[in-house]
Amino acid sequence: MAANFEITQDFIAEQNKSAADALAEDFEYLGKKLRRRNIDIESLVEKANDLNVAIPSWGVGTGGTRFARFPADGEPRDIFEKLDDCATIKKLVRTTSSVSLHIPWDKPANEKVLLEFAAERDLVFDAMNSNTFQDQPRQERSYKFGSLSNVDAAVRRQAIEHNRECIEIGKRLGSKALTVWVADGSNFAGQLNFRHSLERYLDSLREIYDAVPDDWRMFIEHKFYEPAFYSTILNDWGTSYYCAKELGDKAFCLVDLGHHAPNVNIEQIVSRLIQFQKLGGFHFNDSKYGDDDLDAGSIKPFQLFLIFNELVDAELNDLPGFDPAYMLDQSHNITDPIESLVTSAIELSRGYAQAHLVDRDRLAEAQQNNDSIAALSALKEAFTTDVSPILAVARERSGGAIEPINVYRASGYRRRKAQERPARVSVSAGIV
Repeated sequence: MAANFEITQDFIAEQNKSAADALAEDFEYLGKKLRRRNIDIESLVEKANDLNVAIPSWGVGTGGTRFARFPADGEPRDIFEKLDDCATIKKLVRTTSSVSLHIPWDKPANEKVLLEFAAERDLVFDAMNSNTFQDQPRQERSYKFGSLSNVDAAVRRQAIEHNRECIEIGKRLGSKALTVWVADGSNFAGQLNFRHSLERYLDSLREIYDAVPDDWRMFIEHKFYEPAFYSTILNDWGTSYYCAKELGDKAFCLVDLGHHAPNVNIEQIVSRLIQFQKLGGFHFNDSKYGDDDLDAGSIKPFQLFLIFNELVDAELNDLPGFDPAYMLDQSHNITDPIESLVTSAIELSRGYAQAHLVDRDRLAEAQQNNDSIAALSALKEAFTTDVSPILAVARERSGGAIEPINVYRASGYRRRKAQERPARVSVSAGIV
């Protein structure tokens, strides 16, 4: 573990000096505006600091498409270099203290060493992610025709045991959740018996569920389509809810913003799962056409705000069973992954803070009176408020950067990592 270049706290503090006066002025002005709405700006700074978003280990590498992948300079080549990049993101934005691992991509040779390495960087491990959607070297049986729902019991057994292994690794690393996503499905009509395949999938999940510790949660993740194009085994939130309910109290539904049919009302799905006490968490990203895995908030910022509106409403009402896990899940094909993850983390904080600006009494009155314009106005007033000064102050006070991207670029981090990390031809892509 040779010493590598890192962005120091002293460098961040020095860079913050040039932006501090302008931030103070903007923060004071926004505070005055919010006081007219009986909102204490300091309470929003505290809220902005409360949010925690997990970084996916695979997100710090370059993704790709079905057609090509263009590796970036200085890509992390192993889990330790991934953690270094994750630690850099945390230094800049301060809301990303946890990392979600993917097994076997991130399977450690020595879990104790990995745990100590993460602790030195003030990182903890979020949900463990199993991988039965692609074949691995020396794997005995193929997942070409599915994993947990495969017609071959031996393939199902292999997939079940892999998930059990993920749980055991996670227990030793301090994780408290397992995320199960499968690519099982069909490309042709008649290829699968829909009922039987779902029964096999659920039976497999039951065996995995039994291995989940009592203080853990199990997240199951639906996907409307892809990589199978005729049918997918867990195709929508209703099927996901059914399976989670069948499994028991430790099982929850995970919502990936890209895993829906075009124009689906995702905020309503979120509300339903909250109401049914089965919302486990999120994989945040954005999309224009399908499961594009674009940077969060880059295409549909109002949708992101509306989702957080439902989440904050549940938070303020202290609804039972409400404890969602937040994680980014993006594919960075042409951008610097660190820059994309930094900006995405900020966008989540933005949506969260804006949702706390909603005048809940005014909104409830408009809803009770069937006043559509007043209700929309209450939401738009919060959404159109620029909370950037609040987020910047929250970052600065916790040791982060006022202008994270500017600080990152000024540090020369990517250039230095390109020197430290000679490219490997076999570097794997992220989830695409």
